[in-house]
Amino acid sequence: MKPRDDKKTDQIFQAALGLVKEKGLAGITMCEIAKEAGMATGTLYIYFKNKDELINILFAECRKASAENYFQNYNAAHPFKSGFTKVWMNILKFRIANFEEVVFMDQCYHSPFINECTIKLTRQMIQSLFKLIERGKDENIFKDVDTFSLLTFMIGSIHESVKNAHYSRKPLTRPVIAAMFTMCWDGMKR
Repeated sequence: MKPRDDKKTDQIFQAALGLVKEKGLAGITMCEIAKEAGMATGTLYIYFKNKDELINILFAECRKASAENYFQNYNAAHPFKSGFTKVWMNILKFRIANFEEVVFMDQCYHSPFINECTIKLTRQMIQSLFKLIERGKDENIFKDVDTFSLLTFMIGSIHESVKNAHYSRKPLTRPVIAAMFTMCWDGMKR
């Protein structure tokens, strides 16, 4: 059996991401993905047994890439606000630079395609975000509110701002980003 080609896997993933952004998760087929990736449908089935498997693997890969990016250059020894700012900016930059992946992940969260095993795996990947929020609460910087609610507020404000900027074709300028961060910080702090 011929080994799988990582370049073809990437072609498949990029094709799926583009189609999901254009048509939605439920609206795409394996045949369309193969065509968009420039390969025969049969070749696609060598890589993934069905659409559910492809979607779950792609979701896990996107989630892993985002989680790894969020804590780049973060140093837990630094004061909390500077570390939180670094993570917040990393999330914002990742979402701007990887908009198709963000749209895909957002649709996956609200779909029946993602299986329990993938959900469990992705929860493990974002534990560091929960720990960051917990640190803010432990240091009496953040409100004593459910950690998941604080995290949802943080991510939600970033997510909606990036979507609005993308669809309105208005770039997020430094002053706008600074104002967004201040609103998020003020909304979370005691």
